[in-house]
Amino acid sequence: MDSNPLQPAFPRDHRHDGHNGMTLRDYFAAKSIPIMWDAYDKGYCGLNGKDEPNVKTIADGAYQLADAMLAARG
Repeated sequence: MDSNPLQPAFPRDHRHDGHNGMTLRDYFAAKSIPIMWDAYDKGYCGLNGKDEPNVKTIADGAYQLADAMLAARG
């Protein structure tokens, strides 16, 4: 399997418009956002129920999960 994080999530031929859609890394990160919000709600992510969620923390965590998924693919 290709472990290139910049490979397209949904490969298709777009030679004429210059892009090939979102990357697999971005796709995995987007899918991980609900997991990160759930972790916030349960008191993980270094936050407690009284803290406002730091969206950068949520986004960084989503990309950390995405990177772990890509690494697991080999």
